[in-house]
Amino acid sequence: MALVVIALAWLFAEQQNRAVFRHDLHSEVLGEISLIRAKLEGNINGNIQLVRGLVATLSTEPEMDQTRFATLAAALLQERSQIRHIAAARDLVVNLIYPLQGNESALGLDYNRNEAQRAAALRARDTADLVLAGPVDLVQGGKSFIGRFPVFTPGPNGSETFWGIVSAVVDANKLYAQSGLLDPDLAIDIDLIGHDGTGVNGARFYGSGAASANDPVTADVILPSGSWRIAAIPKGGWAGTPTNTWALRLLILLAGALIMVPALIMGRLIEERLNHIRELKRRELQLARMSRRLGLALDTSKVAVWEMNVGEKEEYWDDRMNELYGYPADGAPRNTKDWEKRVHPDDLERANSEFNAAFTGDRGSYVSQFRIVLDDGETRHIRALGTLYKDAGTPAKMIGVNWDVTADVALNDELKRANALTEARNAELERAKARIEHNALHDSLTGLPNRRYLDDVMADHARQFAEGKETAALLQMDLDRFKQINDTLGHSAGDAMLVHAASILRATVEPGDFVARVGGDEFVVVRRWQTGAGNPSIRGLAKLSERIVERMQQPLSYGGHDCRVGVSIGIATDMDELADPTRLLVNADIALYRAKERGRNRHQFFNDALQTEIITTKRVADNILSGLEQRQFVAHYQPQFDAETLEVIGVEALARWNHPREGLLAPNAFLKIAEELNVVATIDRIVLEQALADFNRWEEIGLGIPKTSVNVSARRLHDDELINNLRQMDIRPGTVSFELVESIFLDENDEVITWNVNQIKELGIDIEIDDFGTGYASIVSLMKLKPRRLKIDRQLVMPIVHSAGQRQLVGSIIDIGRSLGIEVLAEGVETMQHAKVLRQLGCNALQGYAFAKAMSADDLIEFVQSRRWRNTG
Repeated sequence: MALVVIALAWLFAEQQNRAVFRHDLHSEVLGEISLIRAKLEGNINGNIQLVRGLVATLSTEPEMDQTRFATLAAALLQERSQIRHIAAARDLVVNLIYPLQGNESALGLDYNRNEAQRAAALRARDTADLVLAGPVDLVQGGKSFIGRFPVFTPGPNGSETFWGIVSAVVDANKLYAQSGLLDPDLAIDIDLIGHDGTGVNGARFYGSGAASANDPVTADVILPSGSWRIAAIPKGGWAGTPTNTWALRLLILLAGALIMVPALIMGRLIEERLNHIRELKRRELQLARMSRRLGLALDTSKVAVWEMNVGEKEEYWDDRMNELYGYPADGAPRNTKDWEKRVHPDDLERANSEFNAAFTGDRGSYVSQFRIVLDDGETRHIRALGTLYKDAGTPAKMIGVNWDVTADVALNDELKRANALTEARNAELERAKARIEHNALHDSLTGLPNRRYLDDVMADHARQFAEGKETAALLQMDLDRFKQINDTLGHSAGDAMLVHAASILRATVEPGDFVARVGGDEFVVVRRWQTGAGNPSIRGLAKLSERIVERMQQPLSYGGHDCRVGVSIGIATDMDELADPTRLLVNADIALYRAKERGRNRHQFFNDALQTEIITTKRVADNILSGLEQRQFVAHYQPQFDAETLEVIGVEALARWNHPREGLLAPNAFLKIAEELNVVATIDRIVLEQALADFNRWEEIGLGIPKTSVNVSARRLHDDELINNLRQMDIRPGTVSFELVESIFLDENDEVITWNVNQIKELGIDIEIDDFGTGYASIVSLMKLKPRRLKIDRQLVMPIVHSAGQRQLVGSIIDIGRSLGIEVLAEGVETMQHAKVLRQLGCNALQGYAFAKAMSADDLIEFVQSRRWRNTG
């Protein structure tokens, strides 16, 4: 107790001493920062006042030049001033500066474009008041505070006009030094907070941050615009030690010694006596506790205890032992016969052997487990443990325990049965898992690996290829005419044909080849070669493909029908230097597409030509899409002439691509790829819109062109919105014709095309059949469609000069048109001899290079007005 009192007194005295010391430090720090704050405010305000006079002068002399500005600024800058230089920015662009030397790089600085200084400059302009910003990094080097003064010049009726700003650049280090912040004898650590004058909520711009984070003494520096917060602590922090600490501690220690020494001597004597008494009581309690624990342990565990002298038959059994073996708990002695009477006959010999071994062996211990049978037939499993021991002067004894483990044995048997059942179920799960994995990786119809399995194989090949261990070839196959079998005989026949194709592939490929079905009627064969085992043979792949093509043509009898299919095969390998195993499937698919283009029932290798074609097609496709966005597709016009008078009776609008690098391109350079991109309808719409605009312009200048013809693709005729779009164009009836290839309208089942064609006619747009004679239009179709004009294809027109049979054929077409009341126009009129023959045959109109090529709208105006075609006759 005395020690506690002394310790508390010691702690209280030290705490009070530190509190007094801390209070003194706080007062000293407050005095220091008050002085620094006053210096900062005085220096800043002094600098600001110096500049205000210059601002007032500028507002009255807005056209001030550099000489005048330098004279006024020089008068302001004193030796003790921290102003580094002064700059004036008319319209926020620095055009005046003093001193000029060393600050030339600041001339021309545009605050609107300077991220670091723009916000403060604009704030000065918008608030019409001084804005003190900083510190900032100057373009000519160094850090400074900048006071920005907005300058307004007097305007009419007492208004003011914003002239610009005057920036007074205050050298940061000089300000810090003259305000005492850089004094080497300064006894405090200082942080300045409030970048750009934003006060306590601003960013720290001076100091390490240690003062702000350590319970600082604070004071606010009031600025002309905003404020700064000074945070200060003593050098080394507040954890300093008072100078009288050790004297105080020595005094407390001396007083404590006078109290504690006698108390310790007396306490030691009393403690020894009490320890002796406690030890005696502890041993008594420990013995009683151990005895109680042993009894509780025996009762809880239901363990039976027995004991016997070595060499004697009699044994001592406790009550639990008698109860366990089905005898009365009467304390009567038992012997070996009582034990043997209860042991199960099947376990008796083993149990006796294990019991006797405990006396004859070296271990001196007994361990056994056996069954006993009670009088009522109940069987119990008993576990027995015993050990030999001998006290001095007494015979050797064995003491042991028995306990009932029937439940443990039953549980163990149950666990064994459960384990066996679990193992059986696990085996079934493994079989189910194998079936699921097989189904996940195989096609349910053909039993071949599926696309997922193929992806795994190709991923493994890519790894092997990357390690230089193998190469591979991939055959991508697609059944020809398979859709017809599905459509005519049903899906069951199609499934039978797929199974038939799978069996042919299995029988045709070599051992080790991987065969998969990856789509409806698509199959893949992958052949892999180990590096060093011989190079793959292109000829071998070709022969394999030929065998597959040949065997796949074998008929399959189904439902009384011989079903036949062909197969197209695309082949890709990764044997060359530019091999990319991850693109094998893509390359093979491209080669397959080419094989189908070439007539099907054949194979095609992927090669450099295909690769170049793909790259070219991709480039042209990208350029087409870009050209549509940039309106590079334009309309050119080829005039059409009356065969008798040679007067212009119309023009045909033709699509041209004004390519930025390759110049003007005709449709044969882009039409096929445009069809694949599904943008032909868009090009048609662009040409139609431009043709309508040009036609209106021609009418305004009186050019005298009666109508214009525009090509319309089959895809555009399938557009449900075509008629609505045409109605919005306000096309005047009789001025526009749509040219359709003769095969478009022959599908009588296409309701969309039929309806659109009828609606086009109702809008007053004529229908013309283009390229007539190259398709399979019938007289009945012509009568049904009732077109305004037939255009005989140039392939039929070109030979008429030299071929009588061709002239007769063209004449027959003209007669058909005349008999049906349809005008006939001949394309491809290359010479005036062609024009003469066609005129004699009764052709109504002519179009071709003999008169004019396709030209722009402006060139057409000049051509028609000059009537140059008359010179060709």
